[in-house]
Amino acid sequence: MATEIKVPTLGESVSEATVAQWLKKEGEAVAADEPLVELETDKVTLEVNAPAAGVLQKITVESGENVGVDAVLGLLEEGAVANDKDAAEKPADKSSDKEKEPKPKDTASKDEAPQKETSKPKAANADMPLSPAVRKMVDDNNLDPAQIPATGKDGRLLKNDVQDFIDNGGKKSAPAAALAQDRGPREERVRMTRLRQSIAKRLKEAQNTAAMLTTFNEVDMTNVMELRKMYKESFEKRHNTKLGFMSFFVKAAIQALQDFPAVNAEIDGDEIVYKNHYDIGVAVSTPTGLVVPVLKDADIKNFAEIESGIVDLGTRARDGKLGMDEMTGGTFTITNGGVFGSLLSTPILNPPQSAILGMHKIQERPMVVDGEVKVRPMMYLAMSYDHRIVDGREAVSFLVRIKDAIEDPQRLLLDI
Repeated sequence: MATEIKVPTLGESVSEATVAQWLKKEGEAVAADEPLVELETDKVTLEVNAPAAGVLQKITVESGENVGVDAVLGLLEEGAVANDKDAAEKPADKSSDKEKEPKPKDTASKDEAPQKETSKPKAANADMPLSPAVRKMVDDNNLDPAQIPATGKDGRLLKNDVQDFIDNGGKKSAPAAALAQDRGPREERVRMTRLRQSIAKRLKEAQNTAAMLTTFNEVDMTNVMELRKMYKESFEKRHNTKLGFMSFFVKAAIQALQDFPAVNAEIDGDEIVYKNHYDIGVAVSTPTGLVVPVLKDADIKNFAEIESGIVDLGTRARDGKLGMDEMTGGTFTITNGGVFGSLLSTPILNPPQSAILGMHKIQERPMVVDGEVKVRPMMYLAMSYDHRIVDGREAVSFLVRIKDAIEDPQRLLLDI
């Protein structure tokens, strides 16, 4: 019996997706709940699993095509047994009729024929963007995608292509000096992914709709760094997670949000919606662009739960494994440009939120402390806010509240 493989519900306000790549080939056996195909939306990349065990009978929508909710992606023959020989011969994406025609016999000698076949493989199309899973495999193995034979539609590189290349002893990317003579085209045109298009749209929306301002301050990280150094090993041993700086800033932000409710609110038409929950978005850089997974109910989590939650969200964000519900509903966002060496920046709002906190690089600077010049580890903080809902006094006071909590972390424990 043939079962339709359909596009699942994609999440709030998401009605369309792009088929990134098929993980199985026509005629190949699949187990129940095994991933079949990756779909890319403007928020996340998600996998569609097999509804039952059987054989992937037919692929009806190829990589690169757009599909709506409930669209039929392919057919699964339940309970069937795969023909391994046929499955191996069929690529995940259909080849053109021209490729299926028998090739003319090579007039060269038998010894030369294999060399010609391997020296000039059908390389991946540079104009086709790599899916998150493929990009991760390429980067992790230091491979040049242009050297990997591609079987996807229009030369799209598939996950199976990369794995086959590795299994067959594919070489790592040549050093830049060796490639200097073949620099390739001076320009490339690559279609923006849905995620990148969504990022561009939302950032421009933030500029067009919000009256955005940024206020700055600096924080002495001495006490937090000493506290972290003192309890780092015992914390990790007990909670099986590292004690980082993010948990301190999340806790400090929540205290400040409770003191200044407008910063945790949003504008909806001619109304202000005050949030009585604290769902903190944490910006994460991924191979496909910046995403902001949300740590839900962060106000009732302890330091260990916050740290492990952020690590989990960040890891799955980079692997393209986040669910749609984990990308929505945030009330406030924290971004840390310091991990890339940024000393100071003006973070842009994540609509419909009214504010965002920017952390930066910790750098030792001479500071006057009790009339004496001392070297202290300092961090610049930046808070961008929507002036339509947050006044300047509130914004400055909010940032000072965070500064006070970080410089005296005992406040976080005593809630003062």
